[in-house]
Amino acid sequence: MKQQSVGIIELSSIAAGFLVADTMLKAGNVRLMLSRTICSGKYMVVVCGDTAPVESAVAAGAEAANGCLIEHSVVHNIHHDVIAAMGRSQVTPPDGALGVLESFNVTTLLQAADCAVKAADVQLLEVRLAMALGGKAFVTMTGQISSVQAAVAAGRALIAESGALVNAVVISRPHPDVYREIV
Repeated sequence: MKQQSVGIIELSSIAAGFLVADTMLKAGNVRLMLSRTICSGKYMVVVCGDTAPVESAVAAGAEAANGCLIEHSVVHNIHHDVIAAMGRSQVTPPDGALGVLESFNVTTLLQAADCAVKAADVQLLEVRLAMALGGKAFVTMTGQISSVQAAVAAGRALIAESGALVNAVVISRPHPDVYREIV
């Protein structure tokens, strides 16, 4: 399987966001995953593709930000389930325990979701990034209780180390109505 990388740029200006998205797409052979306003009047651009083009796109976008750059990062060799969960319009029915990781920032959450899905046999349900979340991000996952516990522990440690941990929970047998809110 071909390894993918994800590049993220967060900006303090919406107008700069459009310019940066255009610059990133012209700088490398990357796919635009998200380009939108986020809470607090900021803008986020997320691209994916092979590592070298993503790195080039992020570098060009950061340079084009003209003083509006808040944060930029590349997550290398990201698990394909993280990319699928970011754009999920139809969620696979949950089966088993429910795990949730919540972060104060998008980049750390993507890294934690990647870490979690690589640490244990879980299925990511959704990766939600900053939209209507006050700039926060979260990932939900399901699987056998021991797998979800291991995945959440791995992701939690990564987020906590960065200082961006909001919360992390594992629910062993969620009520069906809780899952209905996710799907």
